[in-house]
Amino acid sequence: MNTRLPEPSADERAHSEHLISLLREEIAAHGPMPFSRFMERCLYAPGLGYYSAGKTKFGADGDFVTAPELGTLFARCVVRAFEPVLASLGPEANFLEIGGGSGAFAEAALLALEAAGVVPRRFMILEPSADLRERQRERLHANLPAGLAARAVWLDGPLEEEWDGVIFANEVIDALPTTRFTARDGEIYEEYVILDGDGRFMRSDRPADALVGGAVRHVERDLGREFDAGYRTEILPQLPYWMQAVAGTLRRGAMVFADYGYTRSEYYLPERTDGTLRAFYRHRAHGDAFFLPGLQDLTASVDFTALAEAGNNAGFGVAAYLPQAQFLIAAGMQEFFEDDYLRLSDEAARFRLSQEVKKLTLPDQMGERFQVMMFAKGVDPAALPEAVLAADQGARL
Repeated sequence: MNTRLPEPSADERAHSEHLISLLREEIAAHGPMPFSRFMERCLYAPGLGYYSAGKTKFGADGDFVTAPELGTLFARCVVRAFEPVLASLGPEANFLEIGGGSGAFAEAALLALEAAGVVPRRFMILEPSADLRERQRERLHANLPAGLAARAVWLDGPLEEEWDGVIFANEVIDALPTTRFTARDGEIYEEYVILDGDGRFMRSDRPADALVGGAVRHVERDLGREFDAGYRTEILPQLPYWMQAVAGTLRRGAMVFADYGYTRSEYYLPERTDGTLRAFYRHRAHGDAFFLPGLQDLTASVDFTALAEAGNNAGFGVAAYLPQAQFLIAAGMQEFFEDDYLRLSDEAARFRLSQEVKKLTLPDQMGERFQVMMFAKGVDPAALPEAVLAADQGARL
């Protein structure tokens, strides 16, 4: 037990032990488990994984706070950035949110879309967790006018027919099951999970297969150097396939991804010798991926150069890449803040609004740690948000 972290309740511990038993059984039956598979089971195992079970994840009562949980400013800025695209596509355009979280973004976004006069034909939410899906549905139907809530639909999987519209994903790429690898004697090894003599999880390195090895060598060629012996980090060899699956049928439109991460040269700095993998448990970040499986979030930062490559391979161009603070400012945050501040008469509410802005934009909060990437496909450049494009830092990629 990690004594620095809060104790789980008896029910929580039993929940985690159930998942641990299933993981042990799978390893015993099939041998060493790739870390990416271990992470996938810890996050998404039906009824037991972190995102698949009923435990509160978001907000003060959960394990972390996302931008949409802070208030409505973030969602309204995203909608502002999408407005010209949606207007150019017309009333048949759709909005797809990948990973709906608590439903806070969808609620604020639908209201903002209605206020802007660009309500999409459907507001689609691609959500793998049945528990989160139900929470999202309850929230929207409780807090939105019936006609607006009726625009929301939930998808079991990516759309298979062509469509026009926009895609938004906040803190989604960091939750994709990541591959961990290390370099040794000029070879690439993938990290696996095995059991020690007492049935505890421990890591073991095995020669990487062609997919992982090829992805690592691609990164090395792009960096112009090989990874030093003992260097351990993460990579998402499946990212191009994931992007094609979720966005490949988007015929015309734009996408916005917001997440914490770096350009490739920053991600794979020689001094970052143990990667970016971390766990979140009750608002505490730590490095033990084996702690209480099913009760903690596992996440790795995003290589935004890899995200740009995946988007390019799916037929999209990178329209803009910039820190979250600059994106929000370019997308109208100052205007929204001033309007809200003047409308509020309660000083406590004004203070909360000011704190929301600080958390979203200050460098030591989300402002610089989070990056935003906007893609476009099949739309006139004039239909993209001019101020966001003007703040583009894509040359850093």
